[in-house]
Amino acid sequence: MADPTTTDHLTARDALGVADDRTRLYWDARHRQRDDLASGGHIGLDRPGNEIFYAVRLGALLTLIGDLSNPSAPLFVLDAGCGKGHFARALARCGHRVDAFDTSPAAIAHARAEGGGPRYAEASLTDWRSPWPYDVVLCVDVLFHVLDDSQWSAGLRNLASLVRATGRLIVADSDGRARSPLGDYIVHRPTAAYRRELEPLGLRHTLFKPYGFRENPLGFHVFTRIR
Repeated sequence: MADPTTTDHLTARDALGVADDRTRLYWDARHRQRDDLASGGHIGLDRPGNEIFYAVRLGALLTLIGDLSNPSAPLFVLDAGCGKGHFARALARCGHRVDAFDTSPAAIAHARAEGGGPRYAEASLTDWRSPWPYDVVLCVDVLFHVLDDSQWSAGLRNLASLVRATGRLIVADSDGRARSPLGDYIVHRPTAAYRRELEPLGLRHTLFKPYGFRENPLGFHVFTRIR
């Protein structure tokens, strides 16, 4: 009997589906096995290095979001693929109202145990629905782990649908010109691919802000809803 985890008897699309299932299992196991920073951070860094890496990315996010919140009218933020909730908690501490979700039960269980203000749920990028739009939708170091281009497109388009008029979608990837697989769980896509998906939906690419952290080539792409 054929091993259902092998791909030699599958179509290309089926094989990609198996690969994405493996990716989800990989991340849930990683969240179970590694600490609160390394599980969603850089496994090549020690804890102090990951502390810096998180701080650098949070600083960049706060610069992009801006000081636009007040107690009577906080910004409504979605952290899509939140992992164990590091950024979601930090943004809640800054006065924002935060919804956050992840596909990993282990990550969400940890995030809920930490508390700190955000509302957490288990969901995928394509499954999340909301009765209200968001001022800011974040997707930090998640989309380039979606290997199947059709699933990547569906997830990205769903996130775009959640951004209110004049709101922002902030996603992390490289600023390259070509599709670039890297290892077993990463596919970097060019800026042009994001623009092709999002501009017809009324979101204009307004900025790329590199992390500026050591050799890391990634950064935040900012798309602003103009219609």
